[in-house]
Amino acid sequence: MKPVIGITMSLEHEQKQTLRKDYSDSVIVAGGMPILLPYCTEQEVVMQMVEQIDGLVLSGGGDIDPSLFDEDPHPELRELTPQRDHMEMQLIKQCQIAQKPILAICRGCQILNIALGGDMYQDLGTQKDFVIQHTQQAPRSYASHQITIQKESALYQILGKSRHKVNSYHHQANRRLAPSLRAVAWSTDGVIEAIEQQEGAPIMGVQWHPECMTQTDIDARKLFAWFVQICQPISK
Repeated sequence: MKPVIGITMSLEHEQKQTLRKDYSDSVIVAGGMPILLPYCTEQEVVMQMVEQIDGLVLSGGGDIDPSLFDEDPHPELRELTPQRDHMEMQLIKQCQIAQKPILAICRGCQILNIALGGDMYQDLGTQKDFVIQHTQQAPRSYASHQITIQKESALYQILGKSRHKVNSYHHQANRRLAPSLRAVAWSTDGVIEAIEQQEGAPIMGVQWHPECMTQTDIDARKLFAWFVQICQPISK
């Protein structure tokens, strides 16, 4: 039986739930069965969602509420979706309890860190000295900048390289990591590009968008193949 992979969605105008087709396509090509998780903040329903999936993909999207890490809004903070923040933090907590794998992408990488006790830059351009372009002016499938990958990491084992080129669509990024997480990849300006959980179920967060690259990039396909494989259910 194919692993069931739950994928979170974006919420527009508090009514419209959306997700780029790249996410579900990437899971299917990797051998998984994607299901899209509708918005809900009822704990019992969220718990049942986690019971029904073998792994969770936290998708990309808009900005995160800074009150979640005890900061006031920065002038460059953009539109928030508090309902999404709340639901995804519950999903992360329940996946941790159930020991189910998580692949967190871009915004997902940030909410993962915050849910576990870290914080983030609300706006890289104004809060960090010297940054390269992290919101590329190029097609989404184009790899725009280099990252360095730590050899002692799952990401290195998956890709088999210490240098990799990724796409980039974000103005926020992780800053102080939660105690259970460690940084395993960085861009040339020192921005954290990938994180991994040190103990427990496999959890990986990447700051780029591999789902946009799976049609043309073998390394993006390797990442999704790895995730679907580790989500393989022992029994159903």
